[in-house]
Parts: sequence; C-alpha cells; structure tokens
Amino acid sequence: MNKKLQQVKVVKGFLAWFGSTKAGAWTIINIGTRIDRWLIRFSKGRLNSTFAWPCLLLTTKGIKTRLNRTVALVYLKDGKNLILIASKGGNLRHPSWYLNLKANPIAQVLVDGLDAHYEASDAEEEDYDRFWQEALNVYSGYKKYQERAGDRKIPVVVLKPIK
Repeated sequence: MNKKLQQVKVVKGFLAWFGSTKAGAWTIINIGTRIDRWLIRFSKGRLNSTFAWPCLLLTTKGIKTRLNRTVALVYLKDGKNLILIASKGGNLRHPSWYLNLKANPIAQVLVDGLDAHYEASDAEEEDYDRFWQEALNVYSGYKKYQERAGDRKIPVVVLKPIK
C-alpha cells in the first residue's frame, strides 16, 4: 500500500473512532453540520467537514414551524436513490429531519453539486438489512450508535428522485 493511501486510511480510522464517541457525535451534529451547510454549498458538494465520507444537504419542512430546515448528512447511493441513516449519533430519539420527512416526505437535496427534489420512505425490511450492512461498511460508527440508541431501531431512509 502506498504511503498516501495508508495515511488516508489512518485519518479515516481516527475520524470513524472519534465520530462514534458521544463527544464526536455531538461535535458532528452540532458543529460539523453548521460548517457543512456552507462548505458543501460553496464547493458544490466536493468538500465537507468529514473529508472521508460523501455528504449531502437535506432540506425538509419543519413539522411545527413549516420553515425549511437544512442538515448535512452522510449518504449512500443505490442506483439513482440516496440512502440516509437516521442515527442522530445514537440518541434515544429520532433526528428532527427524520420526523420532518415522516410528516412531509418531499425534500430538497443538494448532492454532487446538483439540487433536486426527492421523496422519502423508510426502507422495506429486506432492503433495510442490506442498506444497514452497506452503511456499516462505509462508517463503522453506526454500530456504536445502534448500541447507544437502546431499543430505538435506527431508521434507514430511501430518497427517490422526483421526475
């Protein structure tokens, strides 16, 4: 393995470890997402604060306020669909963006520099297991998040583009 690839692997391993801790999850949720809202827009999706995983900007309509709410999230691709993990760092409660999507499943997404509308749904059971395993392969911290979430089964969300 060449030296640069080895360095990337070490940094990614550190970031995965840090992100899986309570302090790391708090930092990502409360600081990283604020930085990423600007960084992802400015770079047209090429840069984000994790540097190691692809991130998108998800804009949902708030349940109570009806105001647009934007959050940066790690995502997976499944063909044209985007897959999100509603982990909230292993919190006992679902993230607000997930609850917003349950109330109004239409969302705006900025991914790879492109802005489009998607419709959200929970992954079906057979897809859930496959997507969850893929997510663990991309970011091992999700395993710790599920442990911390207790009885809350972390939702896997499928975003399908609206044509």
